Amino acid sequence: MSTSPSSSSSSPRVSWLSRLLYGQVISVDFFARHWLVIFTALAIIMMYITNKYNTQTKMEEIRTLTRELEIVKTERIRVKSAYMSRIRESEMQILVDSMGLGLSVSEQPPYRVTIE
Repeated sequence: MSTSPSSSSSSPRVSWLSRLLYGQVISVDFFARHWLVIFTALAIIMMYITNKYNTQTKMEEIRTLTRELEIVKTERIRVKSAYMSRIRESEMQILVDSMGLGLSVSEQPPYRVTIE
């Protein structure tokens, strides 16, 4: 009339699990004695989670702003190139001729008028 080894090994496991579910493993007295440590541990865990979330949010914002900066830099180079090509004398002459303003390039160099 001996019990099998499998039934005796499952019995403590079940009782430990049932004791845990019914709050008999960690008693109210344990929480009353160690409330400060538990509260501190929970506060540190909450601060860790908050810090991780804020860091991930800031990193995503940095990635977005970096992409936007690259686009703006490219646009600035394109606009600068278009501006530099328009201020060349030949381009200005073509623009003035196409608008029909009747302006022409002077053949004589500029000179100063002095009054004595």
